[in-house]
Amino acid sequence: MRTYAGHSSPAESNALYRRNLAKGQTGLSVAFDLPTQTGYDPDDELAVGEVGKVGVPVTHIGDMRALFDGIPLDEMNTSMTINATAMWLLALYQAVAEEHGHDGATLAGTTQNDIIKEYLSRGTYVFPPGPSMRLITDMVAYTVTAMPKWNPINICSYHLQEAGATPVQEIAYAMSTAIAVLDSVRDSGQVPQERFGEVVARISFFVNAGVRFVEEMCKMRAFTQLWDELTQERYGVQDPKHRRFRYGVQVNSLGLTEAQPENNVQRIVLEMLAVTLSKDARARAVQLPAWNEALGLPRPWDQQWSLRLQQVLAYETDLLEYDDLFTGSVVVERKVAELVEGARAEIARVQEMGGAVAAVESGYMKGRLVGSLAERRRRMESGDDVVVGVNRFDTTEPNPLTADLDTAIMVVDPAVEAAAQEAVRTWRAQRDPEPVERALAALREAAGSDVNLMEATLQCARAGVTTGEWAGVLREVFGEYRAPTGVAAAAGSGEADETLVRVRERVRATGEELGGRLRFLVGKPGLDGHSNGAEQIAVRARDAGFEVVYQGIRLTPAQIVSAAVEEDVHVVGLSVLSGSHLQVVPAVLQGLREAGLDDVPVVVGGIIPDSDARRLREQGVARVFTPKDFGLNDIMGQVVDVVREAHGLDEEANGLDEKVPATV
Repeated sequence: MRTYAGHSSPAESNALYRRNLAKGQTGLSVAFDLPTQTGYDPDDELAVGEVGKVGVPVTHIGDMRALFDGIPLDEMNTSMTINATAMWLLALYQAVAEEHGHDGATLAGTTQNDIIKEYLSRGTYVFPPGPSMRLITDMVAYTVTAMPKWNPINICSYHLQEAGATPVQEIAYAMSTAIAVLDSVRDSGQVPQERFGEVVARISFFVNAGVRFVEEMCKMRAFTQLWDELTQERYGVQDPKHRRFRYGVQVNSLGLTEAQPENNVQRIVLEMLAVTLSKDARARAVQLPAWNEALGLPRPWDQQWSLRLQQVLAYETDLLEYDDLFTGSVVVERKVAELVEGARAEIARVQEMGGAVAAVESGYMKGRLVGSLAERRRRMESGDDVVVGVNRFDTTEPNPLTADLDTAIMVVDPAVEAAAQEAVRTWRAQRDPEPVERALAALREAAGSDVNLMEATLQCARAGVTTGEWAGVLREVFGEYRAPTGVAAAAGSGEADETLVRVRERVRATGEELGGRLRFLVGKPGLDGHSNGAEQIAVRARDAGFEVVYQGIRLTPAQIVSAAVEEDVHVVGLSVLSGSHLQVVPAVLQGLREAGLDDVPVVVGGIIPDSDARRLREQGVARVFTPKDFGLNDIMGQVVDVVREAHGLDEEANGLDEKVPATV
């Protein structure tokens, strides 16, 4: 039992971990901030506004010491949600454990380390797919020998579901990732064939459980069946223990609503049941989101509530006392067979393309996910899929939980970033430069060869190298990568309804008045890689008749302003989910003013508290959209509104007096 946690600073996060362990939590799940995940130090330009927001900043071995101060690492099972820089964080963890006198062989835990899903959904990749797979391969080979209790990769379908994956796609793309990793380890020759079963045994999975809990339970049974089949037939693993499908779960955060957020509690419980009801496919570890994650960063009390949900299920109910409840169920067996058949067919398609890496590079998998999410949005907007409190049963009594929104979520002190920046500068100034230079030179040499990179990375960790320096050397050798967005390949929202037809007419007419087609720049400033919302806005804007400019994730405010100038856009839309909106959005506004684009309105979408939304509007943002604004056609209508307002166009004079209803 654990909660996904980490924020502000290593010291603050350490205090939170100690409190959670004292409350009965049995493991740690570490959330790292976006600069750490993407290989930047806190004082890097791209880190502005992101330090300590969605996790804890860990910049060097001193931060890792502080993060686990007083926590017995040899007794702890530590999960670290880290991917592009997973090797670096594992090296820091091992180096600190060694300082405590612990052998690496005693350390238990997991590094997520699934880079394929980063290209498809979460966006915290750094290097191209080939070098990224090399880092994973080297970690797997190293841990099998040196850290046999460690799970070197946690193949993560969780974010695939949030990016739109159907159950079939979630299974198929996760299995395709596993094939890519296992093939790479096998073909590297670093692990003898007789030990390959140990490699398979250390592969774990991290999945998503949605509110359709019968289907989700069947999905897990299908996962279990396919994994056993794959590992036996493709890799010849004979020991059933090595073939066991081991997985943990974070239940679905995407389905949590800003409207009537109290409903999220029962959603979380139902989603937890999906992965605990079936004993034969039961999760080994469960972590639950907090009821208020659609509003902002949960407080310690909110995380405690989620922990208590697990404890009530485990200790008060009789669920764990029985054999599998669904053995022999005709309904379950039929649904599992349907999912298995669909997943096999999709896995075969990916393999025909050359495997998961090729399907990333071609944009195939990303396009399929963007299209699936567009269809999911369409069903919700049409009311075909009911979301209680959002598109039906939306009348409500005043909610005492959110009566004071400023205290209903946790806010990271802005001073955290400045303190982290000063701390890393002090660290660099006070360390011995010679070991650092030697370690970075050794890393550069190893990266240019086929030597396993773990030893060189451990040398960097012990020498006091920073996250940005380690990643910087590998950027020099491997290069950086910008993954396909999937927007061009994604289908639109199906047959246009009356609202979309009206929006299209307004887009067309307004463009004619301004002398050309309306151009809409969708931008993702900062390091926030959760691009699902931006992609759906881009797809719907294109469907509504806008000319869409979308260059993907991880842009500086200056790059967004430059694109606005070069493309001569009529409106800029910024998507920010990481909490950095009060830093990156004003920077874009200022840049547009300095570039003479005062007449280009800016709209913003993301997880933005009401008080922050007011501040953004006061600074010049034309509209702020949050998760409660689920109607994409309505949003498109409001985008047209702000363009017309910015140019002083009169609605009635142009026969456009019937506006699309506003949602905020």
